[in-house]
Amino acid sequence: MSAQDQSKTAEPEQPLPTINAGTQLFADLDANVSATEIESMCMRCHENGMTRLLLTRIPHFKSIIVMAFECEHCGFKNNEVQSGEAVQEKGHRYECKCTTKEDLNRQIVRNSTASVSIPEMDFAAPPAQHSSLTTIEGIINRFIEDLSIGLDQRKEEQPEVYVAIARLLAKLRGALTLPEDSEDHENAFTLVLDDPTGNSYVENLCVPNVDPKLSVHTYKRTAEQEIELGMVNPDAAAEQQQQQQEQRGPRINMREEAEASKGVIRAVKEASESNEVLSFPANCSSCNAPCDTRMQMIDIPHFKDVIIMSTTCDICGYKSNEVKCGGAISRKGKRITLVLEDREDLSRDILKSETSGLSIPEIDLDLVPGTLGGRFTTVEGLLRQVHDELDRRVPFLEGDSVAAERRQKFVAFLQKLQDAADGKTFPLTLVLEDPVANSYIQNIYAPDPDPNMKEEEFERTFDQNEDLGLNDIDVGDDHQQPEQE
Repeated sequence: MSAQDQSKTAEPEQPLPTINAGTQLFADLDANVSATEIESMCMRCHENGMTRLLLTRIPHFKSIIVMAFECEHCGFKNNEVQSGEAVQEKGHRYECKCTTKEDLNRQIVRNSTASVSIPEMDFAAPPAQHSSLTTIEGIINRFIEDLSIGLDQRKEEQPEVYVAIARLLAKLRGALTLPEDSEDHENAFTLVLDDPTGNSYVENLCVPNVDPKLSVHTYKRTAEQEIELGMVNPDAAAEQQQQQQEQRGPRINMREEAEASKGVIRAVKEASESNEVLSFPANCSSCNAPCDTRMQMIDIPHFKDVIIMSTTCDICGYKSNEVKCGGAISRKGKRITLVLEDREDLSRDILKSETSGLSIPEIDLDLVPGTLGGRFTTVEGLLRQVHDELDRRVPFLEGDSVAAERRQKFVAFLQKLQDAADGKTFPLTLVLEDPVANSYIQNIYAPDPDPNMKEEEFERTFDQNEDLGLNDIDVGDDHQQPEQE
């Protein structure tokens, strides 16, 4: 059995230690940290060497498995890092525009399932054999090293291939010569990191704000990707798909799907009216252990019905609460602006849907849609949740590789966020912008207008409709529009 295969079955004997993101991961492991040692076969000389395994964490990020193999017979060494996390619900695709030297220093967690591409160079690299923790500069240097292997031999045997690779190498080397501060350079490029497991990451240099050079897209994995990840048995998947098609019959249109959805919501509502909480089995998103998700529908006065879901894992203690709005998608989006003037405003109920963005300009807070998911809480509770999430889960803000200025800036932001939640900072302007109008802030003057709150509708952009799947939605059989009722 190889070192890589044996590493999958090894389990740590000690509680998870913590390492700094900037620490040299593959140097000799600290003597004070217990690592699991496994005798395994060397892939070069086929003698037995030693593999050391360490399950550890990158602060504010995820668990990783650090592996170091060394053969005392031939001197071969091999170091790698693998994700210790469960596969995420959706895949992640990062697009990073690199224009300056600072962008080349962005740290990257590249999972072994992640592919890398640079559209400007027509370059694409398939998933690597091993996972790695590196920088954009480091990953480009690795591409240069791999492409340079056997280049002289290709010059004689395959001249056309040699010329193409030489041109690509020139572009890659040019990408490493980006200036310090110029935003418009001929060697600027876009690095795309696509990981169907969602366990890769590209550093955000503007935390906690949105990085204008970095965009993150989530997507649902295809059946082929599920099979490649080993999450689905190919034979079982084919049989299940065939059975579903036989049972389902002809494709139903959007109106029939809407009626089916209404039936589910009606069942949840009937259970809620009788004070019954529905429960169904699920898997914990933290440790993947079986757990239960509880669900109940409630009515928010002057708004609409919403479904509250709660998941608690008895194994790892993970807790999650989320809110889903029932009903159809609104024709327009809604922007709600609330001026917070005193502590009473912090007690207002607030429903932030999973599609809503949140911003407070006075403390430089700007959350993109999808952050935190759906939440039904108070304004104070939401601010504290944002503080806790940013404090615990923003990676690459600890360690010896982080600039002191960035760390101090982030700490100062967290303090401003804490002061806002504690009611020490007034006035504040809270803005909820939801393209499907499923968000809500309590009007304490209802049914009269609230003098401190403004609601306005807006037309969704093409990109917003694209993210919501509305541009290509099928509204009937044979792509025919349903008749007006």
